[in-house]
Amino acid sequence: MSDDEQRPASTPGPKGRTAAMPFIMITVLIDMVAIGLIIPVLAPLVGKFTGSQADQAFWYGVVTFAFGVANFIGSPVLGALSDRHGRRPVLLIGFTGLALSFFVTGLATALWMLVAVRLVSGALQANASIAQAYVADISSPEQRGKRFGMLGAMFGMGFILGPVMGGLLGAIDLHLPFFVAGGLAVLNAIYGAFVLPESLPPERRSPAIDWTKVNPVASLRRLTELRGVGPLVFVMGLSSLAQFILHTTWVLYTMFKFGWGPKENGWSLFAVGVMSVLVQGGLIRVALKRSTPQRIAVIGLISSAITYALWGAATEGWMMYAVIGLNVFGFMVQAAMQTLVSNAADDESQGRTMGALGSLNSLTAVFAPVIGSALLGFVSHLPQGDWRIGAPFFLCSALQITATVLALRHFRRHPATPPHPAHVVA
Repeated sequence: MSDDEQRPASTPGPKGRTAAMPFIMITVLIDMVAIGLIIPVLAPLVGKFTGSQADQAFWYGVVTFAFGVANFIGSPVLGALSDRHGRRPVLLIGFTGLALSFFVTGLATALWMLVAVRLVSGALQANASIAQAYVADISSPEQRGKRFGMLGAMFGMGFILGPVMGGLLGAIDLHLPFFVAGGLAVLNAIYGAFVLPESLPPERRSPAIDWTKVNPVASLRRLTELRGVGPLVFVMGLSSLAQFILHTTWVLYTMFKFGWGPKENGWSLFAVGVMSVLVQGGLIRVALKRSTPQRIAVIGLISSAITYALWGAATEGWMMYAVIGLNVFGFMVQAAMQTLVSNAADDESQGRTMGALGSLNSLTAVFAPVIGSALLGFVSHLPQGDWRIGAPFFLCSALQITATVLALRHFRRHPATPPHPAHVVA
């Protein structure tokens, strides 16, 4: 079976289409462009309702915290629903929820409205984990590393286009990016309804949903029970926490330290997206041919630890761009980890497994804004350029170092094993 072939059990979708990578890649691209649009402007929008930088940091943390809590609870439920009813209908729920959240956010006139809409959108949004399950459905174990990398490239492409567009539109009006993002989410819902095929055939779906097990705690416990994964969940959790602290503090950090606005942040995130696409769309394929997911994960964690420390120590805006190019292997960590976890799960539990990964990410997204915003609030009184404003990034570096140590210990005790027997394709 070649890398470009689909798995034999893929399901015909609308007009008899067979599930394939191009369909889900287009879906993810549109989704991530929409999400990327609001990144440069959400923090400034929160700032319109606050009176100081410390208050802005606090309430931005509350807004992002609300999304993380709701997503943590909702991700395993949506993952289980996708295992029972298919990926396509759950994706449509996510697109619709995103569209509503974007439009309401753009119309918000008070902080409580921002918090409320992020709760609703977080509960309905599990597009990333469902897309990963979709890819697992149509891929052999040998293909998954490369294809998760291709999916990651679409995430990166979304962050190339979205933040730049959001920064330029936000420079005109802070509310405009939210309406454009809502329009893209509506477009994705239409695409999903009429074009996107289903990837999970009826014979491979779960016969029923055990609601006693569909909760974030149970789903995380099942991750630890997967063959060859176990304590690796803590590695993924620490790394994810570091990444979310970075994501939730980037805009505020550059505002406080360098005086950047939506346009400057849009271009900086554009640079991050370009590097992500180059790595996950091409370089990771080369890396996987020459090394194992385990080794790539360790090297990536080390690279991320160094990168975060350098970002925190930056005293000029141009330094942020220079450091981005140093984190080549850091962009490979997610795809490597996803490959290890997916190959350890059986066919009928891919949605629940990826939903569990979504819950893990959401759990870290719950704590990340609280930690990051608190640290930024603590140093918000310092003058621009002060190295101490980089406190959140120094913490990220320490978390990645800890994750590296745990990963090395785990991989020494649990050498690479073949994929789950159910995944072997003749």
